[in-house]
Parts: sequence; structure tokens; C-alpha cells
Amino acid sequence: MQTQSFKKVQEASYLTADKAWSYRAILRYFYVQHERMRELLFPEEIFAHLKDLDGFQDYTEDQLHQDLDQLVKWNNLVARQEMSRASTIEEFKKKRYRYQSTPYTIEFERMLQQMEHGGDVFGGSLERKEFERLYQELLKVETIAGKQELPPADECAQLWNDIFAYFRSINQNTSDYMAHINSEAAEEQMQTEAFLAYKDQFTTYLRDFIIGLQQTALKIQQLLETISIEQLQPLINQVIIHQRQVPRFEDVGLDETALITDQTEKWRSLCDWFLGSLHGESNLDMLQTRTNEQIRRITRIVQRLGERHHYFRSRKKDYLHLAEWFDSLDDVKDAHELSSVVFGVFHTRHLFSDHVPTDDIYTDIWDEAPMEHETKPRIRHYQEKTRPGAIISQQKRKEEARAEHLHNKQMEQETLEKYMTGNEIRLEELPTVEPYVRKMLLGWVGKAMARKDRSFKTEFGRRVKVVIEEDERVVLHAEDGNIEMPNVTFQFFEEVNV
Repeated sequence: MQTQSFKKVQEASYLTADKAWSYRAILRYFYVQHERMRELLFPEEIFAHLKDLDGFQDYTEDQLHQDLDQLVKWNNLVARQEMSRASTIEEFKKKRYRYQSTPYTIEFERMLQQMEHGGDVFGGSLERKEFERLYQELLKVETIAGKQELPPADECAQLWNDIFAYFRSINQNTSDYMAHINSEAAEEQMQTEAFLAYKDQFTTYLRDFIIGLQQTALKIQQLLETISIEQLQPLINQVIIHQRQVPRFEDVGLDETALITDQTEKWRSLCDWFLGSLHGESNLDMLQTRTNEQIRRITRIVQRLGERHHYFRSRKKDYLHLAEWFDSLDDVKDAHELSSVVFGVFHTRHLFSDHVPTDDIYTDIWDEAPMEHETKPRIRHYQEKTRPGAIISQQKRKEEARAEHLHNKQMEQETLEKYMTGNEIRLEELPTVEPYVRKMLLGWVGKAMARKDRSFKTEFGRRVKVVIEEDERVVLHAEDGNIEMPNVTFQFFEEVNV
């Protein structure tokens, strides 16, 4: 890394100088005129503008020239001598200059103006449409990458610029909005009672963003996995050709290899944002996690606000009603039953154990084995006794578990084949099926929905295409219940040799 990249930025001196009030007023006028495409300004019109501002009533032309000279020394302005014919003797004797602002100054003022309009809070937003627009542009890249004859260089460059414009917008807006809702100001607003009226809109906004993100981000990930750097090289070359057609003096010394490397690294950054890198998870996964955390956080805040609201609520009428209810009962047994419903069971103990009996999420709680909890003494120097033991071979248990797994898979395959009609399984024609068959079929539908061609390969090595009839509704009967869903047809193709 070059040390000169972190040199002192002399152009920023006017922001913290003692006369920043006059320097900033002068350069802000230069920035406004630059946006209006007026680059070269005379000191006379600058002085006329300053005299209209508050605090410049005693400001003189000599002070203006001193400030302009200082800004030229700091490289905020460039002075150019006016060579036109003089109209007065005074103008003929004195050199007249016109001033132009430098790129550093324009960028500083543009940044300051955006910060002044934004205030002390972060902006940003969570826009679902940005991901959809990026996906549509990436589809064009996929189409172009597969062709030998590419569009003109200007069209390729426009497509390339649109992709990274959407990507920069997504990255900046999401990071700014996450910083906004995690800021201290947002935290204080969430603790007020007025947030209760706003929380539904806020939660809906985050939930809709998550749903839209899940629908589009997976398609973007699959698309980026199919496009390789080698396929992009012709497109990048067209982009470089278009950049070469725009004359820029600063690009004269750059070779074509450096320009290609720069564009290739931009594409890799896009892929790392959606797919992740070797050093950690992707920014997309982090965004989904943080959005879900915000929804849970809002739910907790609303719950605490509701509890606080009910805490100050008088329960006098409730207790009087309960007292009359108890007084109306003639049998103490009925009073005990009412007490158990109102106040719960007395002298209960809640036991907790961090033991996880199984990893199967479909296992019911009454099917799990009982948990054992060993109470350890609360002594500072307590240590568990250890005994040396031998390593016991678990090969037999592994073989038994493997054989049981293969047997279950074989049973599932045989059960599935009996429901097939030719090479298809139609839900409307199925009788009452086993629960694991229903879970398998629904899992297949989920896998197919994540792919563009609605097809995938099962764990049995067969290719399946899922056809969903959205307009037709059927009821899938199972031994443990029924489910209403669109009519689905599973079409099996020839087995694939793995």
C-alpha cells in the first residue's frame, strides 16, 4: 500500500480554520454555481453575493481577496488571469482573475450539503424493488455472456453501470437504515407510548422486506453461481472499450490490464455480498439475520410497553368480581377448581435441562426419552471426579444405524412407487398417505420452488419436475390429518447415474 495515499488533505483545511465562516460561504457559492454549470467566477459577483448574507455587512473587498488567495494556496480554488480587453484604466493597471473550484472542494461541499439535509440521523431504506431490478439486469448479463456476438460497447457499459448502481444503492441504503433503527434516537422513540400506534406499520415494513428479499435473493445467488469470470471477459472488454472512448487525461497512464482487474474485482465484490467469501458469511445473510432480530426486538419492546401499561391499570373491579364469584360457590371443591384456573397451581417447580435428546424437529415431546439432571453442589472449589477409561468402539452401533437408515429409505422408495401412475404422481389421485410421504412431497415442492425450471434431483437419484396448478385446489389426506393446497403433479425422468 502506498504511503502517499494517506497524506494530509490540505483541501479540507478551510473546514476547521478560524475564518471558516467566510471560507465556507465563498466555497458554497462556488458549489451552487458549479451545479448550474458556471465554472469561472469574478470576485465582484462573489462579493455581491456575500453582502446579501447575514454577518457580512462589514466585509470588504480586501478581505475577500485575502480569503481567495488563501483558498488558492489550499488548492480549493484555481485562479485564472482574465486576458480580455480592459474597460477602465483601473482594470488595465491591475491583474484581473477569475476563479474556479477544484474537484476536492466540490465533493466536500456536496457531502456537507447532503449531511445538512439529512440532519444527525441515518437515512436509508429497505427497498425490495432494488433487488428485483438488479436481478433483471443480471439476467441480461447471463444472456449476453452466452453469446459470441455482443451488443455495442455503449450498451454493454450502460448495463454494467446499471448493475453496480443498483448494487451500491442496495448496500448503502440497507446499511444506513440498519444504523438508523439501531441508533440512540430510534431507541428512545421506541420506548415511548406513541410507538404502539407505529409498531404495526414498522413491523409490516420489515416483514414485507424479508419476504421480498427471500423471493429474489435466492434467484440472484443461483444466477451468480452460473456466471463465471471467464464468461464475463468479453463483456468486460466491451466496457473497457467504451471507457477508452471517453477521453480522460488521468487514464492515459493506465494499461488495459489494470482496467480489467478493476472491473473484475467489482464483480467479485458483488458475488461476495450475495454468496459470501472464504472469510465469513455473506452480507445478504447478515442482512436477513439483522432484520429478523429487529422484528423480535420490536416485539419485545411492545410487550414491555403493554406490561407497563397494564401495571398502572387498576384491578379493583376484577378482584371484586372474583370475590363475588368465590362467595357464590357452596362447595369448597368448586372453589379449589376456580382457584386453580385463576391463580394456577400452587407450589409448582419448573425444571429446565439443556439436554437435547434428538435432532429430529418432527419428533413429538411425548416420544422423547426422559431427561436426567444432576444437581451439583454450589461450592467454589467443587470439581467433578474423573476416572480413566478406555475408548469403546462404536462400530457396531454405526453399522446398525446405517442399516436402519438404508432400510427406512428403501421403504420410502417402495411406498412412493406404489403411488406412482406411470412416471407421475398426482396429488388429486392419491389415497390416504403416510405422514412421512406427505413431508417428503411437501419438501419436494419447496425444493422445486427455489429453482427457475421447477425441477431437482431427489436423494434417490431421480430427476423430478414439479407442475403446480394454482387455480385447482385439492386436499391431501394423511393418517395424521389433511391439508388443502394447489394441485401438484410430480413428473419423474430417467434415473441419473451418480
